[in-house]
Amino acid sequence: MELSTEVQEGLQLCADNARISDNAFTVLVERVCDSILKKTTEYSVLDDKGLSDVDKAVLKQSYASVLALILEAAKHDVDASTISPLLEDNKFIPERIDSFNNIFQKRKTEIQVLLGSIGHTPLHIVDVDWRLDFYLKNNFIDKINEPVYMVTLKTEQSGSDKIKDIQFTCSMEQLQDLVGKLKDANKSLEKASQM
Repeated sequence: MELSTEVQEGLQLCADNARISDNAFTVLVERVCDSILKKTTEYSVLDDKGLSDVDKAVLKQSYASVLALILEAAKHDVDASTISPLLEDNKFIPERIDSFNNIFQKRKTEIQVLLGSIGHTPLHIVDVDWRLDFYLKNNFIDKINEPVYMVTLKTEQSGSDKIKDIQFTCSMEQLQDLVGKLKDANKSLEKASQM
């Protein structure tokens, strides 16, 4: 797990007892975790009474650095044995390292669940509806006389129960092509699962 120089500079500010007291550091780490978990906003950190004695510029840089550290640590699923040397390198005293590790370990699972829900995953098709329409004519040609299939895919996003419809129309040839490609994909999946 590597951190940028800006994050390391912010962590060194956090380590400085003259700039951030031990109590303020504990409050800061708790508020960062709360804001990740959407229990508070980043703006409420600036108004927090436990952080009122900290210079606003130092608080902003420290907040951003602790936020980056917590997100990276949760992303890489690191434990105290990995975080402690990193904090030592950034001039943290053992008491602050223990304080950070205790708060982070309590909240790590919640943060990882939240991080796992972020991102784009493909929609999952749960049902298909179709109907056959027959176009007789349109605005440009007097007679068309061809069948058109109206297909509705019922989909859901992972982690959500809302059903979303995706509709499209296709000719008989296009529908046959789609069905053929789906059968090919199914065969490839079966072969892959047998290996």
